[in-house]
Amino acid sequence: MSTSTPKTPAGGPAAADQAAVAALTQRVVAAWAYQDADSFAGVFTEDGTMILPGLFKKGPDEIRAHMKDAFETTYKGTQVTGRPVDLRFLAPDVALLLTQGGVLAAGESEVSDEQAIRASWLCVKRDGEWRLAAYQNSPAVQSLPTPGASSHA
Repeated sequence: MSTSTPKTPAGGPAAADQAAVAALTQRVVAAWAYQDADSFAGVFTEDGTMILPGLFKKGPDEIRAHMKDAFETTYKGTQVTGRPVDLRFLAPDVALLLTQGGVLAAGESEVSDEQAIRASWLCVKRDGEWRLAAYQNSPAVQSLPTPGASSHA
């Protein structure tokens, strides 16, 4: 993982802040492992957003409701995995974390191409705690149309 920051008079982010931002991924993994929508939503700020393909949720209440339903249906029995690939501090209390990972179905040990994602986490430090202000993910693998191929039958 690479870590960078704009030049700051203080000399850059503290190691504790770097670790706390990177640990947000583990808080999400743990909440998912326990299928705990409350803990999952608790990672977000009060105005935090979650954007997934075809989905936009704002605030912990909307995020919690979506994840509660998802843990009971689509994501029942699944796990999620992810690892940081880049971390940049945009200001002492704002960081951009990029990750890759995805959803693991029961019995899987590696993320399939269909479930692989890349994600952006906009993290902010409020009242001494790092939280997630915005999360967005997209498929890591996408099939592009063949040049010259027609989409008409």
